[in-house]
Amino acid sequence: MPSPVPTLLFILLLAGLTSAFRICAFNAQRLTVAKVAKVHIMETMVKILARCDITVLQEVVDTSGDAIPLLLRDLNRFDDSGPYSFLSSPLLGRSTYMEKYVYVYRSHKTQVLNAYVYDDKMDVFAREPFVAQFSLPSKVLPKLALVPLHTTPKDVATELDALYIVFLNVSQQWQNENVILLGDFNADCSSLSKKRQGELVLRTNPGFLWVIPDGEDTTVRDSTYCTYDRIVVHGEHCQGLVKWAAAFKFPQSFQLTEAEALNISDHYPVEVELNGSPGWPLAYIPVNVAMLLLLTGLESPL
Repeated sequence: MPSPVPTLLFILLLAGLTSAFRICAFNAQRLTVAKVAKVHIMETMVKILARCDITVLQEVVDTSGDAIPLLLRDLNRFDDSGPYSFLSSPLLGRSTYMEKYVYVYRSHKTQVLNAYVYDDKMDVFAREPFVAQFSLPSKVLPKLALVPLHTTPKDVATELDALYIVFLNVSQQWQNENVILLGDFNADCSSLSKKRQGELVLRTNPGFLWVIPDGEDTTVRDSTYCTYDRIVVHGEHCQGLVKWAAAFKFPQSFQLTEAEALNISDHYPVEVELNGSPGWPLAYIPVNVAMLLLLTGLESPL
C-alpha cells in the first residue's frame, strides 16, 4: 500500500501548480518619495501590491528615482510572496508635469521579455503607453503583452481609439495576440459619455473583452461613482483563462476611513485573475516544495 504522505504531497503540488495569476493596475495618485515615506501609506501600498503577480502603477511622479526602490524594499520584507522586481518607464508627458508607468512583478513567477515606449509620432497621447511582454508559468499562455495607459480627461475618446493602433503595433511586433490593455482610462462619467463609449474601436471590435464592467465604481470618494479604471483582454488563450475581474476596494478590506484611503489614492486598483494551467514549469515550483520532492522521492507530475 503506498504511503499517504507522497500522495498528499502530490495533491498539494497539483494545487500549487494550478494556482491563479493576478494582474493589477493602480493609479497611485502622485506617488513620490515623500508619499511612500509615510508609514501608514507605505504599509497599505505594500499590502495592495502583495495581492498581485504583476501590478502596473500609474501617476508615479517621483523625479528622484528613489520612491519605487523604497517601496520594493518594504514589499520584499512583507511576506514570503516575493521576491519582487520592477520595471520603470522614463518620465512621460508634454509639459513640466510628467509621470512614469512602473511594473512591479514577482520575479520568481514572471520575467520581462521585451519592453518599449510606444513611438507616438502624432503626439496623440499625453503619456504614451510603456508596453511590456512578460513570460508566464503556463503552457497554455507562455507569454503575455501588457499595454498600460493613463489618459488625459480632455482627450479620452481620442486616446482610447488610438490605443487600438498601439495594440496592432504590439501584436505585430511581438507576434502575440494575447494582450491586456489596462489602466486609468477615465472611461466614464463626464470624461466619456455612454454613447461615445459604445463607439470606441475597442468596443465595436468583437476581439476585445472589457472585464471590468460598466457600472463598477473604481473611485474611492463616496461622492463619485465612475468606472474610470479598466482592463481589456484580447486573445483566445488569454480570454479563455480569465477567472474573474473586479475593483479592489481597499478601504473596506483594510478598514480605512475615506480620508485615510484618500491619502493612498482616489482610485481603487483593478484586477484580473487568470486561471492556472496544469503543467507549469518546474522552475516555478517554490524552493521549499522542490526540497520536499527530493526528500520524498516523489516524481514531478510535469
